[in-house]
Amino acid sequence: MEFCLENGILSVRVSSLGGELQSIKKEGREYLWQGDPAFWEGKAPNLFPYIARLTNGTCTVHGKSYHLPIHGFLPTTQLKAETQEKERLVLRLDADERTLACYPFVFTLRIFYELKGDTLQITYEVENGGKEEMYFGIGGHPGFQVPLEDGLAFEDYFLEFEEKKDSGQAEAEPVRIGFSPTCFLNGKDEPYPLKDGCRIPLAHNLFDDDAIVLSGTPKTVALRSEKGSRGVRVHFPDMPYIGFWHAVKKPAPYVCIEPWSSLPSRQDVVEELSEQPGLVHLEGGSVYRNSWSIQVF
Repeated sequence: MEFCLENGILSVRVSSLGGELQSIKKEGREYLWQGDPAFWEGKAPNLFPYIARLTNGTCTVHGKSYHLPIHGFLPTTQLKAETQEKERLVLRLDADERTLACYPFVFTLRIFYELKGDTLQITYEVENGGKEEMYFGIGGHPGFQVPLEDGLAFEDYFLEFEEKKDSGQAEAEPVRIGFSPTCFLNGKDEPYPLKDGCRIPLAHNLFDDDAIVLSGTPKTVALRSEKGSRGVRVHFPDMPYIGFWHAVKKPAPYVCIEPWSSLPSRQDVVEELSEQPGLVHLEGGSVYRNSWSIQVF
């Protein structure tokens, strides 16, 4: 099932499957990647309760083993509409037998979509319905079309961080999280210099080694070109990581901008979720919220 939001500036469609965005249009122009299977069938999956890969697809919780697919079960799970208005949608998922078989926590997950002028605000809300602490990762994976205007090329675009970092990080370069060839953490994080201190020029070979995941960046990044006027701005104030990706070693006409709360498994480590660094720890009866946004121009 699909839901439509519209405010006279933006037209947005959202699927009940995973709460995945299906379309973001402004002035009739589609900004969201449309899932060409020649490159990547996805469009904008939401990631929960784990981000990226687990070693052997397996984790443990207090010593008991569980199996989760890449990016968790949310992308393949149907959500129900709790609120549906012209400019606002709330989708809900409650733990059930299927989720408990692979993730032993009682939770309610809500995804809020709200139009505010030329901006789509997304809020994740996780409520721990149990008495014990729960552990999870959550994030977004939207793809955006590149180029966004006729007559331009992929290489005409760049990713540009648009605000200063916190005062304690003013002189520090972003850090690229080290990944093994099989896309697990390898512990080899490195400084990642930006062109002119703020840009990553786009080229298809940028993603030959898979995703670029950064920490220590400013919290707003824009996809744009000096040869055109259309672009996308992603603001992720409470996400510690931002990833950039397209299909490996292909001339894919899109780029994903992915705000993440946490990172994948360490290489060859079957993670105990209660001990894995960086996961959200949510006490019983507590609620976690994290908002980010997509502005199109």
